[in-house]
Amino acid sequence: EEWKSQCPHCGKFHEIEFENIRFEKEEAVVAGSKTYRITSIWYVCPSCGGVSTEATMKSQPARWEASNPDAYANTGTRSFRLTSFVSPWASWESTIQLYLAAIGDSTALQAVYNTRFGLLWEDRGDIEDEDSVMSRREEYTAELPDGVLCLTCGIDTQDDRLEYEVVGHGHFGETWGIKKGIIMGRPDTDGVWTNLDSVLDHIYRFDNGIGLRISIAFIDEGGHFTQDVRMRARERFSKKLFPIKGRGGDGVPYTAPPKKQKIMVNGRAIGQCWCYEIGVDSGKQIIMDNIRVKSPGSKYCHFPKRDDYGAGYFKGLLSERLVYKKERKNPWTWEKIPGHERNEALDCRNY
Repeated sequence: EEWKSQCPHCGKFHEIEFENIRFEKEEAVVAGSKTYRITSIWYVCPSCGGVSTEATMKSQPARWEASNPDAYANTGTRSFRLTSFVSPWASWESTIQLYLAAIGDSTALQAVYNTRFGLLWEDRGDIEDEDSVMSRREEYTAELPDGVLCLTCGIDTQDDRLEYEVVGHGHFGETWGIKKGIIMGRPDTDGVWTNLDSVLDHIYRFDNGIGLRISIAFIDEGGHFTQDVRMRARERFSKKLFPIKGRGGDGVPYTAPPKKQKIMVNGRAIGQCWCYEIGVDSGKQIIMDNIRVKSPGSKYCHFPKRDDYGAGYFKGLLSERLVYKKERKNPWTWEKIPGHERNEALDCRNY
């Protein structure tokens, strides 16, 4: 049964739903975060299009209406749904503020949908296919587009190559893909690391000639070359290159303080290096949430219209999805999509 309010214009009863509430807002930046001021709110009747205020709708006659009236007669079961839009203790503005603050964060949005909208939330990991995301690519007029404030680099280690991506970061989680590349060769050979140095040392420039260096870089230490990666990263401490170790599982935080790890050669410790741990599942959720954002601005992902950001890149970036397996203790798990075996682009973006 749903609590339905009567429209003062046409007399029909409807549940007050978020999709029928309209509002205007002003944005401001306070202490580095976006804040919103709601300037006007109104309700539009889905039957007649009549416009009403919050005070009017909360004072209108209302009643419970069952969508399945036979349920009680047949099974003795009654169920109810109530949204915060009819609550005398929750203003429409407070609900809208919570919604605006949660955009781009699936966990926060779930709380708003459940506790304010009275709606179910199911995150099945469904996102756009690679073709539609690829179609959002844009022309960069320089290596660095306006809006980039700092650069990071994520590097994935394979037995015969390194794959990397340089990413630009701006205000409010907005990102720009800057460069995606592959360095062929075994990670225990000098030439591979010399080529990586050219990426880390490069000065990436804006239209006006001002340049930025990579602020920090993380390289996957997994696989068969853990000790080589640790040793080479320690040699490049001045370049702010650090080994990173992925840890899966629900509830593992995205980032954590670094820890010192031993560098072992022939069974003997030759030194230590700082190593970071990353909650890869938390990171993948953030990436997919950001890809869902459709308009440039907060948390939006920009990609350049170039060959290094071609079909193969997007197939790898969107290579995994969140699936539900009820037999598991933590039923939501990330799995590769059939036909998308290469996920290095996703790992690099995560790092």
